[in-house]
Amino acid sequence: MRIAQIAPLTEAIPPRLYGGTERVISWLTEELVAQGHDVTLFASGDSCTSAKLEAVWPRSLRLDGGVRDANALHMMMLEQVRRRAREFDVLHFHLDYYPFSLFMRQATPFVTTLHGRLDLPEHQNVFATFASAPLISISDSQRRPVPRAGWVRTIYHGLPEASLLPRPAKPSYFAFLGRISPEKATDAAIRIAQRCGVPLKIAAKVDKVDRDYFETEIRSLLRPPAVEYIGEIGDHEKSDFLSGATCLLAPADWPEPFGLVLIEAMACGCPAIAYNAGAIPEVIEDGVTGFIVHDEPSAIAAAAQLSKLSRLTIRRRFEERFTARRMAQDYLVVYRELIDAAARSAKAPVARRGDSERVRPALRGASHASAARPAQSPRSQSLPD
Repeated sequence: MRIAQIAPLTEAIPPRLYGGTERVISWLTEELVAQGHDVTLFASGDSCTSAKLEAVWPRSLRLDGGVRDANALHMMMLEQVRRRAREFDVLHFHLDYYPFSLFMRQATPFVTTLHGRLDLPEHQNVFATFASAPLISISDSQRRPVPRAGWVRTIYHGLPEASLLPRPAKPSYFAFLGRISPEKATDAAIRIAQRCGVPLKIAAKVDKVDRDYFETEIRSLLRPPAVEYIGEIGDHEKSDFLSGATCLLAPADWPEPFGLVLIEAMACGCPAIAYNAGAIPEVIEDGVTGFIVHDEPSAIAAAAQLSKLSRLTIRRRFEERFTARRMAQDYLVVYRELIDAAARSAKAPVARRGDSERVRPALRGASHASAARPAQSPRSQSLPD
């Protein structure tokens, strides 16, 4: 199958450090290539891939201080993809709603995975206007604010099975991983660890938009060794970091669309204590791979139960549910459905082909639980999230 993956230009594919969306795109692209497909990746020139790389801009925009209008470059990329669309069997976008208008007016099947939150008021109008644009959700929870959008399927993220592994270690601290921000509630994680009397290690980045939060709410709480800020870490450091943690704290105060750090912890056999928000109940199996809680007191109570969880079982559940191979197989099912639907649409009476809304094949899809699948920004970070 000839597949185009179209990524945000903000970060390289994969990113050097933080960048959940871009890492998922990389894992998917590499797995599709490994399964024998002809994949072209449209991304920044500092990306690294075994697919064919179409470098739309020489370097990722986060590292290119000379770029002042990221939207201009993403619009340029969309036009480049449109001009080459007939070279591919399917186009897979990771750019939020940006492709909708242009690509609903051409013949090559396309789909967009939405990687961010959809609960802002303006999203209602956007998805009502482009109601037949085919979409992939990364959790069933993510769909709730816009249930009538053109959902095809829910496909959970997955990472390469051997990319993160349990390491020999004696867990001795709580971990916080990812991004320091109000919605990730780093301050709550610090309070939980302090009340449990367990050291907390924070491996996270601070975006410019969150700098005030860091300076006013977090910096004064950083008192090693009780609360240690070790900064942003790369994938090669995460196995040791998570294997040494008694648990991952994820007291997110927002409708988490997925929670990639949760499956990274699972891959290392590390349980998570997470607030019941967004997709958390779809990812964590309460009492098996971690605990789902509602507030700081219940998180503290859950911490006392961590010894009852099996780190071997947690790793096994990761292998059963959240590998890149499973993710790629689920996407291939969608690609084939889109291609088949487009072929059927091409045979429709020519008189009905003037309006793209009438010819775009509808693949109203089910949630992950009910969708057929193999057995066991843009908000995706081109714009500030």
